[in-house]
Amino acid sequence: MTDQSIANVETVVRSIAESAIAREVEFGDLDAVVGDGDFGYSLARGFEKVIAEWDDYDRTDASTFLAKVALTVTSRIGGTSGPIWGTALLRAGMAVKGKQSLDGEDAVEMLRAAAEGIKTRGNSDVGDKTLLDALVPATDALSEALAKDAPGSEALTTMAAAARTAADATSQLEARRGRASYSGERSIGSPDAGAVAIALMLEDLLPRWNSHT
Repeated sequence: MTDQSIANVETVVRSIAESAIAREVEFGDLDAVVGDGDFGYSLARGFEKVIAEWDDYDRTDASTFLAKVALTVTSRIGGTSGPIWGTALLRAGMAVKGKQSLDGEDAVEMLRAAAEGIKTRGNSDVGDKTLLDALVPATDALSEALAKDAPGSEALTTMAAAARTAADATSQLEARRGRASYSGERSIGSPDAGAVAIALMLEDLLPRWNSHT
């Protein structure tokens, strides 16, 4: 795998991990509104382990690297979040299996594969008030920006903005999956913690990506 390609994948995964750890309380507070409040704690503990094992991951290619990270995440994050996030990382890597060089379109395919994995694993879809409600629109925005030949940083900015808009809009939805679904109509009025997490992670990624590239 090219040095630049693996560096790009590492930047994204490292940024996600650091965001999960730094925003543990924020994510937990969001989840506590209609959920059990353990989202932030579970995510942080899992990604702390990713950071701890960072230097030991096999970096032969993106697929191998992401599979190793996925294994850590699945085994260390409690509740439903572990399998969901682990599946997303694993499917993203499988989408580019065997590739030694990655570009923007590969990133889109990885994100679409991650979303499909989440849908299958969580028996959910867009509109169910989950992280998919931010991830899918964000991926669409990235694809559209790249189709217009937007530079990487500009495309990522567009993606993050789309995720934020979509995450905020989940306040209007009634939760249909996860513990929040037990709240029924009471879940209307507050945003989904997972969707907001996607938006915040992308916003956190922007400065890291710009300094990296």
